[in-house]
Amino acid sequence: MPIEVSDAGWLSDVFKSSAKPGKSPKHHSSPKHATSPKRATLAKRAALAKPAASSKPRNVRLAALGPVTLNPSALRPAASTCNPSKFRIVLDVGHTAESEGAMSARNVAEFVFNHRLAQRIEQKLKAEGFAETMLLLTEGKARRSLVKRVAAANDLQANLFLSIHHDSVPNKFLEEWEFEGKKSRFSDRFSGYSVFVSHGNPDFKTSLSFAELLGKEMKAQGLQYAEQYSQAIMGRHRRPLLNKQTGVYSYDELVVLRTTRMPAVLLEAGSIINRDEELKMDSPERRDMISSGVTAAVREFCDPRWAILGAL
Repeated sequence: MPIEVSDAGWLSDVFKSSAKPGKSPKHHSSPKHATSPKRATLAKRAALAKPAASSKPRNVRLAALGPVTLNPSALRPAASTCNPSKFRIVLDVGHTAESEGAMSARNVAEFVFNHRLAQRIEQKLKAEGFAETMLLLTEGKARRSLVKRVAAANDLQANLFLSIHHDSVPNKFLEEWEFEGKKSRFSDRFSGYSVFVSHGNPDFKTSLSFAELLGKEMKAQGLQYAEQYSQAIMGRHRRPLLNKQTGVYSYDELVVLRTTRMPAVLLEAGSIINRDEELKMDSPERRDMISSGVTAAVREFCDPRWAILGAL
């Protein structure tokens, strides 16, 4: 779980079409021969029946795909898309071994959850061709580690920064219980993922674009977002909800989102203070679901046509 000011546009070109209108096919005259009046009349009717050529060949091509077999060369990425093999994603493992973040309902540090999930996402992305995906592990106390992780991401000249976290709740919602002979705290009141962006990021619009895709893909995996951040009961932890469909919130004060020099998003993958959800977050199945959602979002972010065409 990130805390204020202490934790936690290259790709804008992806959304600009650089496609040039295609050249009209050359018309070849047919061999000269005598044409009867009847044939001339039929030819004229046929010409009038033909629809006018579209001024948007790209849209026509997409609309006409259907189940037909296409020439692979027709599906090559346009100049505005990125090259997955060179697209550099920094996966920031939230918190550090010295400052472990929130404690789960069963006394497991958030950092452990963050590290395992980030590793799975890294594996998934690399398997999909994003070879430049990099796992960012930072050492030190919370505040010092923030400077290090931002500096590292900026030095790597990453194209996208994604910080991985797991959620808790404000102390006022916590209850006590005993697990394996040890006292612990929990709150089963809230659950779900959240996606955060900062208006302070130098490429906020692109950050928001990826956040929207990420939230959409998390929802497509059957997951629900945490609605409590938009409610008054959260007090100073309340955040503006930018999209009530995908669970994207604004968190302008987060250093890792505000001071990185590339599009940046923070994912709270789920609540580990909720006893039932903690068990799910600890399972390989849930890590696979989330990593699949992240990978799908990155693919579509890199090439917006992926959502329509599928993998090229």
